[in-house]
Amino acid sequence: MRWLFTGCLLLATSLRADSPPAVRHSLADVRREILTSPFAAFADTGIAAAVRAAGAESRRAPGLAAVYSLVVPGMGELYAGDFSSGKYFLVSEGLLWLTYAAFEIYGNAVRDDARLYAAANAGVIASGKNDQFFVDVGNFLNTADYNDKKLRDRTPSLVYDPAAGYGWQWGSDAQRQTFRDQRVRSENMFNNEKFVGAAILINHVASAINAARAAIAHNSAVSDLLGDLRVSASVAGDPAAPRGIMITLSRGF
Repeated sequence: MRWLFTGCLLLATSLRADSPPAVRHSLADVRREILTSPFAAFADTGIAAAVRAAGAESRRAPGLAAVYSLVVPGMGELYAGDFSSGKYFLVSEGLLWLTYAAFEIYGNAVRDDARLYAAANAGVIASGKNDQFFVDVGNFLNTADYNDKKLRDRTPSLVYDPAAGYGWQWGSDAQRQTFRDQRVRSENMFNNEKFVGAAILINHVASAINAARAAIAHNSAVSDLLGDLRVSASVAGDPAAPRGIMITLSRGF
């Protein structure tokens, strides 16, 4: 099976059928002139080169496609001409970031509520305290119980000074447990963020690999289309009165 691209180049007026008999060439002379003319050479080089250059320009760099998708999943596939698969990575990216934001907002809200609860029910001064302090507040009824445990463990460096704003006293163990549950719930939200962050990273890498594959497949399709391109030239029109050159661009498959 063959496909053809055909174009005709008109000859000079000396080849016109209505030229005076004295200046007309024989059919053999005409054919020889046509097939040895610069037009034939151009057909063999210029047109084929132009078509192949156009094919080369339509190729996609797999490495560049991968970089695009590492930055924004789906964009590498769009560059490679396969957004039908890239769109799923782009949609997944949006959903993952929305999930991440939801965990961040909810985790901060629960943590802030827990610390306000501790300030109201245990006299905790939250300003300037690290997360470990609030872990200890949730595990001990008051500062004295905590300090006694650290002294028994022979870790006096971890003792809190109530006079420096590190004191607390829960009204009941139920209040301490309520605070502890709130704090743990907020920490779970922040831990979930880590899993979502890992999923975002995996989505970027998977999209980059898929984009590179799409670019390679695209280039392979372009190569198959061009194949072993051949260009030939022949006389067009009535053999007794040729009108021009027929240039044929063909590929067998």
